[in-house]
Amino acid sequence: MPNEFYQLSANNPQGRPIDMSTYQGKVVLVVNTATQCGLTPQFEGLEKLYMDYKDKGLVVLGFPCNQFGGQEPLSNDTMEETCKINHGVTFPLFEKIAVNGEHTHPVFKYLKSKLGGLFGRRIKWNFTKFLVDKNGRPVKRFSPVTKPADIEPYIKRLL
Repeated sequence: MPNEFYQLSANNPQGRPIDMSTYQGKVVLVVNTATQCGLTPQFEGLEKLYMDYKDKGLVVLGFPCNQFGGQEPLSNDTMEETCKINHGVTFPLFEKIAVNGEHTHPVFKYLKSKLGGLFGRRIKWNFTKFLVDKNGRPVKRFSPVTKPADIEPYIKRLL
């Protein structure tokens, strides 16, 4: 039976669905992002991880969210452009989603069901990170304040 993660999909900023099965066989780092958050400098660290390990099988997936202090007020297109121009982001970004509550996106519903955090199944803030292995199994959840560089040893082990 195929892994549940690979049965999910999410829309890119232009509204086109992308199946998570696209990333089958890769280590995936899923992050809820925001362009106007105090943790926004993490974009650079996430991009560095992506650039350093993408040829070895890592993909970083950014999911913008406006549920925390209204820190992602930009439209999907503007957000994508801002991430590229201001932060050098080349890893895949998706359209703005909800990570908590009634309208939680299925990707985050699934990840939270497998890896609870300090606040149970809720996402605490922007830049919560989930590491998924090459078989689509969520293996580790990282807090918003965990720097991307601190995730590198976990990524290396999974690659």
